[in-house]
Amino acid sequence: MNYKIALIRGDGIGPEQADATIQVLSTLKDVLGLDFELIEAEAGDKCKEERGTPLPDETIETLRRSHACLKGPVGETAADVIVRLRQMFDLYANVRPARSLPNTPSLKPNIDLVIVRENTEGLYKGYEYELNGVAIALRVITRRGCERIARYAFDLARRRRRKVVAVHKANVMRVTCGLFAKTCREISRDYPEVSYSEMYVDAMAMNLIRNPEKFDVIVTTNMFGDILSDEAAQLVGGLGLAPAANIGENYAIFEPVHGCAPDIAGKGIANPISMILSAAMMFEWLGTRHGDEKCLLASKLLNEAIAKTLEEGRVLTPDLGGRSTTREFGSKIATVLRQIRSRN
Repeated sequence: MNYKIALIRGDGIGPEQADATIQVLSTLKDVLGLDFELIEAEAGDKCKEERGTPLPDETIETLRRSHACLKGPVGETAADVIVRLRQMFDLYANVRPARSLPNTPSLKPNIDLVIVRENTEGLYKGYEYELNGVAIALRVITRRGCERIARYAFDLARRRRRKVVAVHKANVMRVTCGLFAKTCREISRDYPEVSYSEMYVDAMAMNLIRNPEKFDVIVTTNMFGDILSDEAAQLVGGLGLAPAANIGENYAIFEPVHGCAPDIAGKGIANPISMILSAAMMFEWLGTRHGDEKCLLASKLLNEAIAKTLEEGRVLTPDLGGRSTTREFGSKIATVLRQIRSRN
């Protein structure tokens, strides 16, 4: 199958990360014979400056004609790009893994958790207004939204260590968080083989630091998930290493968690790992969706190549204590990828 992958380079360090990622993916294509093409599309701050809109209609059409999208970070127009795309394609599941990697500043060496965040509802839906000096935000939580994000989390846990924790604040937000908690409990009965528990969001913020290795799949609402996933990323080395997926029933967008880092843009020192790991998530999703073992192997090889490169520690970007450029780091990962494949 020929996969059409929409590629949005983004702003700031995004284009540099994209170049390194393309280098690695070209090697992957060569060693596996994986049939895919990258179709570039524009979005973000630079796009707005040049074209008057951060998300042109042509970009939306490119995504509609593709099987998935790999997206770099964008700047101040992020809400006009990714938030709009989440709503437009109904990408209800934001999936953010946090896993300890070799030679990175992880809090503990055995962290391996995933935060599954509802991606289309809650306070981030943007229903806000101000009247007579009073600002009001509406928090929209639906049973349908709770059901499908809970099922996504439990289905994921089945393939992992079979533990789900639902995070909420139902002792205060009795109606909205109450509906989320109640729905998660009901869905849990359909998965007797998966251990289920609940935790208030403030307790989770504490326990992520105290015992991060105990968690497997954490499912929560939109804003709580946004905050907790950034915390989890810092536990395993920071946002520069953190990938993410925005997944719907028929489409998905994969992107680094971090922003566009304009302070280091153009210096050639950005770490491309977050975007390469996002590509690994993309191939895993494509492989699972289409029953394609070659895509699943591609995901596995990308993860192995990154882990091996970090373990060797000879070619690293400055954020990891090295002196290599973004391009050199990408080239090293590509070389290691080829070596791993030649031994298998």
